[in-house]
Amino acid sequence: MPEVRLVGPNGEQVGIVSIGDALKLAQESDLDLVEVAATARPPVCKLMDYGKFKYESAMKAREARRNQAHTIIKEIKLRPKIDPHDYETKKGHVVRFLKAGDKVKVTIMFRGREQSRPELGFRLLQRLAEDVTELGFVESQPKQDGRNMIMVIGPHKKKAEAKAERAAARAQRGDAPVDPADEAVEQAEASASVE
Repeated sequence: MPEVRLVGPNGEQVGIVSIGDALKLAQESDLDLVEVAATARPPVCKLMDYGKFKYESAMKAREARRNQAHTIIKEIKLRPKIDPHDYETKKGHVVRFLKAGDKVKVTIMFRGREQSRPELGFRLLQRLAEDVTELGFVESQPKQDGRNMIMVIGPHKKKAEAKAERAAARAQRGDAPVDPADEAVEQAEASASVE
């Protein structure tokens, strides 16, 4: 008769028993016999209330989804020969998206003869990455995709989180909110006094 490794309702090891004996124990204790590790040899079964188990696992899954960071990818489209003013406008959008904590997919669209000059698009993407380097980093390098060239820029999470933590700590201490310019001066003075 096939055997299973039985675990009691409180996690205690009962041992290796036949399936018939395990079912009998489950009926006597008014619990369900649930297989928790089918690939183990012998399979592992546990005495538990299956309805309660399903409910708790659903609650854990819901909590995990709630705690998951929702990363949104915004897309900006450029042309290789973009006007300087239009470039600044598009760069402003990228900055706004990165500050909000979103990833940005930058797409350069080539038309006609522009396709023979991919270096123009590559230089434009490099320039954009350098212009927003304090807010984000290049998550995926520029790559040609048919008529388009694509690059993904992700936000620097550490800085934003550290800044939020400092602000929360200040609020707890009751300090007045610090102006970023004042904070830079404080840091400069602190480094000067160390030297």
